[in-house]
Amino acid sequence: MAIEKNTDIFGKCFKFTRAKELMAVGLYPYFRMIESAQDPEVVIKGKKMIMVGSNNYLGLTNHPKVKEACIEAVRKYGSGCAGSRFLNGTLDIHVQLEEKLARFIRKEAALIFSTGFQVNLGVISALVGKNDLVIIDKMDHASIIDGCRLTYGGVKKYRHNDMADLERVLQEHADKKKIIIVDGVFSMEGDIVNLPKVVELAKTYGARLMVDDAHGVGVLGKTGRGTAEHFGIEKHVDLIMGTYSKSLASIGGFIAGSAEVIHYIKHFSRALIFSASPPPASVAAVSAALDIIESEPERIAQLWKNTNKMLKGFRDLGFEIGPSETPIIPVIVGENEIAFKAAMMLQDEGVFVNVAISPAVPEGHALIRTSYMATHTEEQLDRVLAAFERVGKALGLIG
Repeated sequence: MAIEKNTDIFGKCFKFTRAKELMAVGLYPYFRMIESAQDPEVVIKGKKMIMVGSNNYLGLTNHPKVKEACIEAVRKYGSGCAGSRFLNGTLDIHVQLEEKLARFIRKEAALIFSTGFQVNLGVISALVGKNDLVIIDKMDHASIIDGCRLTYGGVKKYRHNDMADLERVLQEHADKKKIIIVDGVFSMEGDIVNLPKVVELAKTYGARLMVDDAHGVGVLGKTGRGTAEHFGIEKHVDLIMGTYSKSLASIGGFIAGSAEVIHYIKHFSRALIFSASPPPASVAAVSAALDIIESEPERIAQLWKNTNKMLKGFRDLGFEIGPSETPIIPVIVGENEIAFKAAMMLQDEGVFVNVAISPAVPEGHALIRTSYMATHTEEQLDRVLAAFERVGKALGLIG
């Protein structure tokens, strides 16, 4: 029996033409193939380009000590664990990394997952029950939003970093068991959550607090321990989530908190129990990266030197970069078409950037997302600013 068009679940696939239209005119900025390591310079189609689209903030993905740790782990444990943490997939290095992460984040315990996305799916769905409430910032990461969709509890959003609106939501649901979940550093805007005020409101209205610090760990705080350390309020955040795919040079994620809560998540998180265990090489890379962060604090200092140079450089050129105050610096261009054109023009200039359009950002707020590494040189950053100046003038984004 033939499937009719109006009853074919694949119908939406056949109607989706936007990406192919962009490909046809050379404006498709996604899934570009990189032929080298995630260094300040990468190779695409044999051409060297300055990479300002990577979350490799401390420049550790190609660090000799990190690579050697991966190689040694593969030699000892092989390429994978052939099962979940819950059953046969827990290695001694998994437990050792959890202990190291707990010490680093200054919490009683930590639990590692195979991806950062899975951390939020697994933690939120495990903790938020039928009569509970989760409160999130409207600009929280997609993994938080999807984690909320997996719960049987209620979900309320408040306006981005708007503490008055957060208080309104808390007041309206004062009788509920609730948890506030926020990004430490917002991944598109590059701004930092008003964590001291969130902590104050959480205490006032009896809410628990979880911070997704994917872009904060290794970046914020005197010793790179993230947003809570940055504000000096580590003891007042119940749960801290982090990923490895940014400063920690690998793939995976973790949640850190009190021993009792981590123990509960370990036994009720479906994303943990029913997923394959993180591979040895990934685990070893993170452990080595943590050692480097603690032994080479100058990397964080250099990251901030580069960040401050670029924040000032873009503002001096007249670009709109919003409230960014971190190594994530968005150049706001407005319309999607302009963003696509700018990205490809910058690629022609030898600069790799990312494009963000709705729903990742609000409609009419398309942006070029740039991000910086401790290992970028002054000369590379000057070339990036010069390329942006040329492209910005050509597109009428700056005078």
